[in-house]
Amino acid sequence: MSETRQQIAAQKVLRLVEFDKAYNVSTLCGVDEAGRGPLAGPVSVCACIMPYDSIIVGIDDSKKLSEKKREELYEQIVAVAEYCVVMIDRRVIDSINILQATKQGMARAISGLKVKPDLAVIDAVKNLNTDVKCSSVIKADAKSYCVAAASIIAKVTRDRYMRELDKKYPQYGFAGNKGYGTAEHIAALKEHGYCPEHRRTFIKNFFNDDFFDDLPIISGE
Repeated sequence: MSETRQQIAAQKVLRLVEFDKAYNVSTLCGVDEAGRGPLAGPVSVCACIMPYDSIIVGIDDSKKLSEKKREELYEQIVAVAEYCVVMIDRRVIDSINILQATKQGMARAISGLKVKPDLAVIDAVKNLNTDVKCSSVIKADAKSYCVAAASIIAKVTRDRYMRELDKKYPQYGFAGNKGYGTAEHIAALKEHGYCPEHRRTFIKNFFNDDFFDDLPIISGE
């Protein structure tokens, strides 16, 4: 990274830190998720408390980072953070819907922290079932240091899971599409049917009821 780019990245991460410090609490955790939109796999949720004595330059909204950069930052973050990751599988998502599944995961991730935070800053989601005070902030992953770190952990954790899932069900290209509804993924569903990791309530939207009912399931549950 050039000196100029390094300086820009350092300035950006300091703004993220200052956002968190403005809450003026002793312990703040950031909460974010990865995988609300895909047709397959779990939603990954992370609650993360970051120390401010050694700032990690480069931390940002995970969507703005390359996969390589996310992996690099992930290793740096987990080495110093207090964090908890919760994966909510597709059965729960199909049963209670993705928003409620995400909320469940967020509440569980917060409660799973070894240190109880004074405040949880959450990316957009409101009304969690937790006794920790929460602040819902739109695009918090681009504003808060702890939320950005949580977004990276959640994303990398889920992507690794989907790459492993690709080995079990290579016909869907999970390593590349991570379960999202790409044209190739939809074509694979039409050709092969669905697997146990596919969210039934999501893939139904791509087919009429008769066609969906006739889709085979690979390695049935």
